[in-house]
Amino acid sequence: MEIVVVGRHTDVPERFRRHVEDKLTKVTQLSPLVQRVDVEVTHENNPKLSDVRERVELTVRAKGPVIRAEAAADDRYGALDLAIDKLIERLRRSRDRRKDHRRTYVTAPVDVRPYDEVRSPEPEPEESVPLVVDGEAVEHQLGDSPVVIRQKLHSADAMTVDDAVYEMELVGHDFFLFIDKETARPSAVYKRKGWTYGVVQLDQQCEGVLPVSNLV
Repeated sequence: MEIVVVGRHTDVPERFRRHVEDKLTKVTQLSPLVQRVDVEVTHENNPKLSDVRERVELTVRAKGPVIRAEAAADDRYGALDLAIDKLIERLRRSRDRRKDHRRTYVTAPVDVRPYDEVRSPEPEPEESVPLVVDGEAVEHQLGDSPVVIRQKLHSADAMTVDDAVYEMELVGHDFFLFIDKETARPSAVYKRKGWTYGVVQLDQQCEGVLPVSNLV
């Protein structure tokens, strides 16, 4: 298993890198086929955020969905422990799902509303930065404002809404972008209140992806 540790706005000493490697030994126990774990350490310079000035993000890359966890604390060792606890729980969830192939899935209530009812106000035009490598991320400033835009590229396979909800939970996000396997439309699933989720779909099919109805 390859472990890649990088720092954003901070240096990462060798002592902490060795500590990360020791802590991540549990990953291979739950996911033997893991190929790589990316560890990103971020330092926040704002003194008002001293309680969460150190943030650690863990990303496990293996065959199957990407699993991610992140946490923040006043020191990076504490943030790492919190992030690993979240990661281990998501790895267990992924392992259990793989083992139980006969499980009957109950799809959570889904709110499929027209895009114009849920979309946010259109943002101001911003600089377009072409991304070509999966996982590549770039940042750029929005004009003369202090706003910084971070763009990241992810590869995507067509999947069902149920699979999209599952993968969203694995990465710990409040939303997840995907291509709907049944309609071939670009879609986003997002968390609502309680155990309900919503789905937003664009009224345009992706090239090269056929809806399930056209394949039967």
